[in-house]
Parts: sequence; structure tokens; C-alpha cells
Amino acid sequence: MEFFETLRKAKEAKVYMRQIPHPIRQEFLRECAKELETQSKMILEANQKDLSKAQEFGLSASMLERLTLNQERILAMAKSLKEIADLPDPLSRILGGFSNAKGLEIEKVSVPIGVIGIIYESRPNVTSDTAGLCFKSGNVCILKGGKEAQNSNKAIVEIFHKVLEQFKIPKEAIIFLSCEREDLKVLLSAKEYIDLVIPRGGEGLIKFVSEYSKIPIIKQDKGVCHIFAHSSCKIEQSIAVIVNAKTSRPSVCNACETLLVDSSFAEKFLPQVAKALKQKGTTLKGCKESCRILAQSGIECEVIPLEAYHTEYNENILNIRIVRGLQGALEHIGKFSSGHSEAILCEDYSIAENFLNQVDSACVYVNASTRFSDGGEFGYGAEVGISTSKLHARGPMGVECLTSYKYKIRGNGQIR
Repeated sequence: MEFFETLRKAKEAKVYMRQIPHPIRQEFLRECAKELETQSKMILEANQKDLSKAQEFGLSASMLERLTLNQERILAMAKSLKEIADLPDPLSRILGGFSNAKGLEIEKVSVPIGVIGIIYESRPNVTSDTAGLCFKSGNVCILKGGKEAQNSNKAIVEIFHKVLEQFKIPKEAIIFLSCEREDLKVLLSAKEYIDLVIPRGGEGLIKFVSEYSKIPIIKQDKGVCHIFAHSSCKIEQSIAVIVNAKTSRPSVCNACETLLVDSSFAEKFLPQVAKALKQKGTTLKGCKESCRILAQSGIECEVIPLEAYHTEYNENILNIRIVRGLQGALEHIGKFSSGHSEAILCEDYSIAENFLNQVDSACVYVNASTRFSDGGEFGYGAEVGISTSKLHARGPMGVECLTSYKYKIRGNGQIR
């Protein structure tokens, strides 16, 4: 009963939230940013409690990396809130307008979605980022983090609740739930209270939410991201991009998982890029031909079956496959991509444009790292997720993706 009472209050709070003036929303976010900086010691102590229990939960190295907070990451969370505060108001924007044949004045205006449930794993910064984005866009958020980050998430939410109290805003504007996976089924069936669910996490979580949710969802599916090195690419520059995309932060969804190499220059290119990756501790896996070429240079590479190219490792492991030109790359990406981010390294304009036009993923790059698929890098301050769905939102989701619209129609006695 207490659970549903919380959801009822969340539904009531959305009426209040959509009426908060934009300057107040901005001031609130800036105050939350200041409190994050001031209370960083408290947050780090809470995070240390979570880290000390990591072995108990059997966290992988990638999950552990996502869970870990430090002073730099807390300052980055505060910086994101300030950037979100500075963005234009996403609400009450006139998206379009016209008069119909009967003289009705029809206006299309942006509005909040309402109550958004965000279900995520491991990363405590998601608590701050998504709470900030939802508040900026006039939405109530219900945060359901993983048990492995329970203490960290609670510490961050306490800061937001303290500022909500200062601003005399109902605390139900930002709700934190600590329920078990079985209780999550009840949350996912509460369609009379929650308007949208956004799951962020591993394949298991996404599958669970997709299976049990009676509420519309926007998925951040796994990130099986590809880079295709075309024979026209600048080799030195391309190697730097590949190394960055794989090794700068292997645990995140925008890291490259598969390198595709044009067969016409594989003998020349592959040993060079493999050597650079090995210097960063990357484990290489690949097709028979790529492993044969690397073996000639004394570089270890494990031969893998075709189905292994569906794998998102979230670790410093890279799959390699040699393909026949652009068409071979397109066929591979079409079969194995999760629709997140893909890149081509290429100096041939027509080939690059073909790649941009034919690859059906949320983010498609030419001569740049897939690691740029990020709300902060796109100028959104942060993202509530990187959508691999196609309906409503796609790619990094900032405040505008957390709005819907309605029509305002003004008449003068017209009847039909």
C-alpha cells in the first residue's frame, strides 16, 4: 500500500512540476550542483560502502568501474547540472502553428511527459544526471537504481531532497525506490501512475523490462559499436581514433566492440593498429583471416565464431573482421549492430557519404571516435539514456527528448 501511495503522490506532483517557472528550475539545479560539490566527502563515503560490498554482488570489472566515484566524477556531475540549468527552457515552445479552413488557430506546444521511471544499474552519476534532466523538463522522476549502488544513490538523492525542501517543492518530484527485482514487476505494471519507463543497463535488465513492462519504454539497448577502416583512410589518424574508441573507457556503451578492416589493405594496416592496441592491453579476437595476418607479425589473436560478433564485452577486448570494401562493412553492421553508434575511417567522400546514408544506427560518424555518443558531448549537459529505439527519441536523450506536445486550439464559435 505504501508503494502505491508513493506512486499516487508522484502522479499528483506532476501537476505541480509543470507549473514551476523556468528561472526557478534553473536556480534549483544550480543549488543542487553546489550541494554535490559541498557534500562530495559524504557521497564518496557512501560510495566506498558500495565498493566494499562489490565482491559480495559478484560485480564484473566493467560494472565495478561504472560504480566507482571519485572527486573528479562528482565535480563532473555538478558541472552537468550547471550545463543543464543553462539550457533553454524545453517547455511551452511553439513547435508549429497554422489556421485551418474554419478559422481555428492551432498551435503545437511542448509539454512534459509526466512521470518517468528510470531503471538503471551500477552508475551513481545516472541518479544525478537523470534527476536533473527530468526536473529541467518539468517531469517527475522515479529512480530505481541497482542494489550494488544503493548507498551512493541514496546519498545523491538526499542532496536533491534537501534542495527540494529549500524550494518548497514536493519531495515526490524526485522519488528513489529500493525494491527487489520481483517488486520491479509491480512497478512496471503501474501504467495508471507512470507515463514512460527508460531502462539503462545490461542485456538482462533491458530484456526483463521489455518483457514485463505495461508502460511505454524507450530502450538504451547494448552498445555493439563498429568502426570500419576503409583503404583510403589516413593510417596514423585512424589508429588513434580506434585506440580511443576501444581503450579510453571500455566499460561504457559507446566504446567500440568490433573493428572492420577493408581487405584491400588489411595486410598493411592490421598489424599496425593491433600493435597500438596491444600497448593499451587490448585482447584481440577475430576471423581466421585477421588472426592469420596478425600471427605473421607475432601478435596473438583468438579465432572466434561468427555469432561472437553480437557480443558487447564492456571490457578491453576487441573483435576484428576483414570485409570486402564498403558493401562488406554494411552487410556486417546490418547483421550485428545494436543500432547504437558506428564509424567509418575514410578519405573518399562518396564512400563516406554512402556509409552515413546507409547505416541505420542512432549515431553514424566519419573519421571520429564512437566515444562521442554522449549527452555532454552533444551539448545536452548529460543524457537520460542513449536510445536505440526509433520512436519518439533516438541517440543521446537530452531535455527536449523528455517532452511531448499538445495542440492548443483557439476558436470563435466554430462548429463542425
